Amino acid sequence: MRFVDIIEKKKSGQALNKAEIDFWINGYVAQEIPDYQVAALLMAICFQGMTIDETVWLTDAMLHSGDVIDLSKINGVKVDKHSTGGVGDKTSLALTPMVAACGAKVAKMSGRGLGHTGGTLDKLESISGFQIDMEESRFIEQVNEIGLSIIGQTTQVVPADKKLYALRDVTACVNAIPLIASSIMSKKLASGADTILLDVKYGEGAFMSDVASARTLAKTMIAIGKRLGKDTRAMITNMNQPLGNAIGNALEVKEAIDTLHGKGPADFTELCLEAGSVMLIQAKLANDHASARKMLEQVIQDGSAFAKFAAMVKAQSGDVEELYHPEKLPQAPVTCELTAQESGYICDMNALSLGVAAMRLGAGRALKEDQIDPSVGIVLHKKVGDHVEKGDSLATIHHRTPLSQDFMDACLAAYTFHETACEKPQLIEEIIE
Repeated sequence: MRFVDIIEKKKSGQALNKAEIDFWINGYVAQEIPDYQVAALLMAICFQGMTIDETVWLTDAMLHSGDVIDLSKINGVKVDKHSTGGVGDKTSLALTPMVAACGAKVAKMSGRGLGHTGGTLDKLESISGFQIDMEESRFIEQVNEIGLSIIGQTTQVVPADKKLYALRDVTACVNAIPLIASSIMSKKLASGADTILLDVKYGEGAFMSDVASARTLAKTMIAIGKRLGKDTRAMITNMNQPLGNAIGNALEVKEAIDTLHGKGPADFTELCLEAGSVMLIQAKLANDHASARKMLEQVIQDGSAFAKFAAMVKAQSGDVEELYHPEKLPQAPVTCELTAQESGYICDMNALSLGVAAMRLGAGRALKEDQIDPSVGIVLHKKVGDHVEKGDSLATIHHRTPLSQDFMDACLAAYTFHETACEKPQLIEEIIE
């Protein structure tokens, strides 16, 4: 089999067979096929697409390019969720202890942030001492003991994706749906959970720019999960404005703590309750959304969801005192207010612009080598649909170094004001079960 013939076949719009896809992935991981040939195939896929059979075979080949985690020693249904990334998305920090407090088993492997989207691991490492590296045996033991653990992915899991993603990133091949779907699902399937809930975001601050693209991606990933034997479901959610109010690592940890105490932002709380309801149904702990939601509301009210988060942090060497006294979490030395320059209703907030602004403060990475400052970020006080008077604070900026006028102007440019009232946007567009 010659790889150049595979490139030619896809270039002409034909579907590849399983043997050809296996040859590609196995040969590339073994360094027998050069980057320039794989780049040519990736570009052909961007133009010609892939059938669902091809996408499933690609996912399966990537999945088996490295270790597949065996969680069979964990008692009960193992649930997992994945977000396609967004601004202010700290969902895992609040959602996973909520569902674990209801009896689900959450054995989660997460990643770091790059660009304007934050990473769960970076947020957890805002807590002093929190350890994201763990032996697999201890990982399984912790989930059996307390029902919850969030750790970093090992280098042996899906090495094909690491190589392919790096190449896609520098060859403008990131946004092809078959490549996105296979990348996400190979990692989720390799992580060993029984069920997967996907939070597929659309809008300014997301991979997918519109609802239709997000729905296509979600249905593709659900089809992959079904074909490979996993209960996979999806939510389509709006990322045209940041999720919740906090953008930045320690600030988002504080907001997750507030949410676990029942005092979080309404939009973020609603997302956690809806996602958690689906996960409890997947775990066979609830029969319908109404009963699942009551269970989640109860564990917030009685404090067991927060206690579950604290138990995980303690088990992973984090300073639990910082959870009970969030003022002990990293704090930026300086804050300033971003004030409205006119009166009116906020009719649009560009999540991407605000995410990039937080990254410029040090809350995110422009390059993989960049160091995160856990203390900096932005806390929003007004969102789409709210009325403001000129001079009102739109947000508090937590920073370490002086802010330029260009930076403040860029933040203000993220807001669009109208004289007439604007509706608050719908956060959850659809749940696909």
